[in-house]
Amino acid sequence: MSLTYLSLGSNLGDRAGNLRRAISLLRGLGDVERVSSAFETEPVEVIGQAWFLNCAVALETTASPERLLAGLLAIEREMGRVRSEFKGPRVIDLDILLFENEVCDSPDLNIPHPAMQERRFVLTPMAEIAPDAVHPLFQRSMRELLEALPPQGQIVRKVMGPLTATD
Repeated sequence: MSLTYLSLGSNLGDRAGNLRRAISLLRGLGDVERVSSAFETEPVEVIGQAWFLNCAVALETTASPERLLAGLLAIEREMGRVRSEFKGPRVIDLDILLFENEVCDSPDLNIPHPAMQERRFVLTPMAEIAPDAVHPLFQRSMRELLEALPPQGQIVRKVMGPLTATD
């Protein structure tokens, strides 16, 4: 079993319901160990869209990083994600943040997630469920990376406690 951390986000429809359904579907890929609180976050890069609801999940899996990615993309498709606009609105977005201490840099898969250290909407829920998890390239914990972000910037506010899966 490998411990991996995922970022989940939704800004279309029932955002909390979308996250809950995704968490439920993740059970097909491994054991959901921890789920962060839900955080409402302003969009990054493409700002003319609805705010997101984000959380982080710790998943124990026997899948390889490539098989996990394939499984995450299948969940996104099953939930109706359409990739029509880069960084645009989405029913669900599932990203691999960390996979044990692995580093992968390929055209299809980058681990650790290449922008996680710049994103408050990723680091805030990660610091909640895994404050001491270490970024394998920067050798800094999630808590340290979050504290290093400038105080101004993206708005991230906790709106509810940890989400539970829907069956």
